[in-house]
Amino acid sequence: MSQIIEVIEHITVDGDRWDNLAWQYYGDANAYEQIIAANPEVMIIPILPGGIKLLIPVIEEDETESTTELPPWKQ
Repeated sequence: MSQIIEVIEHITVDGDRWDNLAWQYYGDANAYEQIIAANPEVMIIPILPGGIKLLIPVIEEDETESTTELPPWKQ
């Protein structure tokens, strides 16, 4: 399970999208739900206008989770 340990402030520019922000910060475009959940006051629209302050949760993976994805000889 992942834990939120801190947040990064991101100010949007015209054309930012939730999935692009997730890709930029997490390397996974499908992780946008974590960003949306951290910003309940922001309207969920496909393309964000510039100038909105978003909180981007910093995710830290648990050690047990990351080692289970490794082959046995690398654990």
